Amino acid sequence: MSVDVLVAGGGGFIGGHLVSRLIDRGRTVRSVDVKPLDEWHQVHPDAENVTADLSLLDGAMSASQGVGEVYMLAADMGGMGFIENNKAACMLSVLTSTHMLQAARAQGVERYFYSSSACVYPAGLQEDSRVTALKESDAYPAMPEDGYGWEKLFSERMCRHFEEDFGLVTRVARYHNIYGPHGTWNGGREKAPAAVCRKIAEAAISGQHEIEIWGDGQQTRSFTRIEDCLRGTELVMHGSSGEPVNVGSSELVTINQLVDIVEEIAGITCDRHYRLDAPLGVRGRNSDNALIEELHGWTPSTALADGLEVTYARVHDRVKRSRG
Repeated sequence: MSVDVLVAGGGGFIGGHLVSRLIDRGRTVRSVDVKPLDEWHQVHPDAENVTADLSLLDGAMSASQGVGEVYMLAADMGGMGFIENNKAACMLSVLTSTHMLQAARAQGVERYFYSSSACVYPAGLQEDSRVTALKESDAYPAMPEDGYGWEKLFSERMCRHFEEDFGLVTRVARYHNIYGPHGTWNGGREKAPAAVCRKIAEAAISGQHEIEIWGDGQQTRSFTRIEDCLRGTELVMHGSSGEPVNVGSSELVTINQLVDIVEEIAGITCDRHYRLDAPLGVRGRNSDNALIEELHGWTPSTALADGLEVTYARVHDRVKRSRG
């Protein structure tokens, strides 16, 4: 079957939203993920939904057959707790990255998008909560986050060299903390916005207004709404520049401020208990968007407080249902 677009990792959070957006634009989509269909974040009946292991070359070749464009989002990843405790598993995603590039070249794919991460940036530039926003050029000299960051940076380089050596048009975006509805909200792979939404929802529903915060709450991040991420992704994919670019919000907040926002949405205030021995990642991280604005005309449009309202409402509903 010939389709316009392959979304590798279509059963994941970003992938599921991307499939929906592409279908709304009239594209025919093959959505592929290693997870069983009942574990996908979203299953779209108008897509060709396939369960396959893209870390195997045969699986990658079959998924890429008859496809014009590939969005390569497939990776073994999660929030900081998962990334810091599963470095080997994160690095093994290089098999998927490698085989998808080989398959795209062999199957005559016209354009190939790779979702990289802010984890490619050196930890030494992110040791202060008052961090200077990260520019794309800061990725070198290379010293990315151990495990997950190394795999992402290596796969970026593969994309570059497949374009240089074989003529496969590749595009790379470095995602900065994407959040929104239909994301993982429990189980250890959830990221900070969903984790905070879950903890506040549990406090609101139970009446026990307490929350555990990893670290001292002064570490800083920026968080990007899924709709902004998708808009940036499409602009990067179809743009004329092959330079890796940040796709991230520049609205820097502390984790304490993130909790403040969700508490205000929920209408409660919690006693905070700080777990100083928890996985923390870097001390501070923010996105410099000058290059993507120059090359692709993209800037994020959603304030964090506005974006979190929808996310909190959905997580609250999931928590309530899980409690019977």
